[in-house]
Amino acid sequence: MKEKIHPEYYKAKVICACGESFETGSTRKSIRVDICSKCHPFFTGKQKIIDTEGRVERFKKKYSKN
Repeated sequence: MKEKIHPEYYKAKVICACGESFETGSTRKSIRVDICSKCHPFFTGKQKIIDTEGRVERFKKKYSKN
């Protein structure tokens, strides 16, 4: 790699709006995010699958092994 052309690399502290924080590597010293894996509905299990027009049932019926 060439010298003096790459940005500085820091140990960045990521801070979520929910209060959770963790460290990662970045070219910025701190990062603020609105949502993280601790409060995102997909990861917490609070996300609900909205089935419009019976798509899930049709998929299960089509590909189920009888």
